[in-house]
Amino acid sequence: MPRSARLDAPGVLHHVMGRGIEKRPIFLTDEDRNDFLSRLGLLAEEGYLKVYAWSLLPNHFHLLCKTGKVPLARSMRRLLTGYVVKFNRRHNRYGHLFQNRYKSIVCQENSYLMELVRYIHLNLIRAGVVKNLGELNRSQWSGHSALMGYQKREWQDTAYVLAYFGRGVRKRRKYLKFVEEGIKRGRRPELVGGGLIRSMGGWSDVLALRRRGEKTASDERILGDTEFVERVLEEWDEVGKVNLRLNRVRMNLSLLAQQACASWGATVEELRSGSRRQLILKVREEFAQVAVKGLGYSGAEVARYLGVTGSCVTRIVGGRELPEEIRLKYQIR
Repeated sequence: MPRSARLDAPGVLHHVMGRGIEKRPIFLTDEDRNDFLSRLGLLAEEGYLKVYAWSLLPNHFHLLCKTGKVPLARSMRRLLTGYVVKFNRRHNRYGHLFQNRYKSIVCQENSYLMELVRYIHLNLIRAGVVKNLGELNRSQWSGHSALMGYQKREWQDTAYVLAYFGRGVRKRRKYLKFVEEGIKRGRRPELVGGGLIRSMGGWSDVLALRRRGEKTASDERILGDTEFVERVLEEWDEVGKVNLRLNRVRMNLSLLAQQACASWGATVEELRSGSRRQLILKVREEFAQVAVKGLGYSGAEVARYLGVTGSCVTRIVGGRELPEEIRLKYQIR
């Protein structure tokens, strides 16, 4: 089955999850974890994301964030691609680190933000990374310690979350009690499971709805009630139409190659020959960055066109944003 298109728009709340390929670890050392967090923090500081909750497990991560000035896909590409490149260098490995693409769920904020904050932070206890709430309070590897004031994470929007628990010194105590009450509630599959179950809050609600013969809207990419699901899909339909029009006029790779080579005084044959000549390396880097970050081609598509490996394109593209002068050169918005 084809993959569903991602849902995104400025100011949308997302629950993002990424897992290691074949369930392998994505964090081997504290240096790995700190590298991931520094990249996430930079995205938040630059206004790409507002971060409310996060947790780092040995073979996966959870993130609750709201999109800012750029789409979630661009922020996650910058975060994950840059992390993978450095991870592979540190541990002398090659190839993919994450299993397929990350998973993102659009969430109804007023109904689910606090539930998701609690769920994401309690992952460390459920996975046995920490033994109890006391250890969780001080753990460096979830956003809970910042909310409790034990860790300083200037980039994490703790004030927004704690405001749900009132004002003054007692709000942290109320938040901690809320988290503690969540321990006995277990894994909460309705917060990360499929479509209707997630949107309704569990199988019991789904079955009760069916017995009454009522219909409801649901989507596996959305956590929210019927009205929220319908509104998101309606808004996304308009965004999708615009994107479809843009994709239809997207420059193909052959034309991009011709333009890139002409600007550098090279030939397309050299670009695709595997030449290591310094000039060709520069053309290849510019071509790959424009194709992936400017035109939305996948690394695999670019690799096939160039006749190189996917990891080679990943290394070329890196975690950097496409420079403004390159955008102007290729007339990319």
